[in-house]
Amino acid sequence: MTEFLAPALEGADKQGRVAANGLELAWEQFGDDRDPALILIMGLGTQLTGWPDAFCRALADTGLRVIRFDNRDIGLSTKLRTATRHDGPRAAFFKSLLGREIDAPYTLEDMAVDTVGLMDGLGIARAHLVGASMGGMIAQLVAALYPERVQTLTSIMSTSGARRLPRGRLKTLLRLAKAPRSRDPDAIARHMAVTMRMIGSPRYGRSLADWTSEIRRNVARSYYPAGTRRQMLAVMAAASRTDLLGGIRQPALVIHGAADPLLPVKHGRSTAEHLSDARYEEFPGMGHDLPPRLLPRFVELIGELVHGESEPAGRAR
Repeated sequence: MTEFLAPALEGADKQGRVAANGLELAWEQFGDDRDPALILIMGLGTQLTGWPDAFCRALADTGLRVIRFDNRDIGLSTKLRTATRHDGPRAAFFKSLLGREIDAPYTLEDMAVDTVGLMDGLGIARAHLVGASMGGMIAQLVAALYPERVQTLTSIMSTSGARRLPRGRLKTLLRLAKAPRSRDPDAIARHMAVTMRMIGSPRYGRSLADWTSEIRRNVARSYYPAGTRRQMLAVMAAASRTDLLGGIRQPALVIHGAADPLLPVKHGRSTAEHLSDARYEEFPGMGHDLPPRLLPRFVELIGELVHGESEPAGRAR
């Protein structure tokens, strides 16, 4: 496979909105309805466009029905506007240090039910799940709580939620929750591009101009920082999933970057260690993003898993 994936010029094959768990979720599909379904679950504050078109197309070309969607509170899916006050990110961070309960408007378990509702709405009985960051946490919960709906699990730059794992820096967490001072689309794009440069891959780093251009397109599609803050509370309020991971019997793949500043590499190792049948792949120089140069390898690894060609499970490095 070549080093880079060729860009998709026509986007998704299908798109729409589906009723799920009392919400409407926006979705897009690459590939044929008759092929096995693979659902991509994106991370904190990131729209479905966070899964590059070329990545989705390459997965579909292996013989999969690839579906990406906007989580609740983001993109074109339902925004849960509420007048109820909840913890702010700073208060939630310090509550987590003290082991105190965080007041969040919804949970990752609720978002797992969203994913199952999406499958119901699209007529999908079972699917391969691929989740990135918060999306990996959601995918883990779906696999653990609804095992009959999941064929394989891929968890990318995510975590088991085990206690005593190293935390991302408060500065980084607050940066994710911080909205730019201006509502000008260009100012928003520059602000978010700086954030991505902060948490992205040092070895495979994309330029500030590249990030700004991509984010500007996403901002034009939707921009809703309040949803990002609520999603962050759901992540911070989440309990450890180590016991649940131990009960997952589906074949799994765990991908993590050795240079991840948001969820340090021990989070990926912990996820793999607690799964009963997991292949662990660690990438030096990868941070908390999806580096274009690594996507062809991700497609190979996911393809091997879902098409039954994965290597025997090994110990996490």
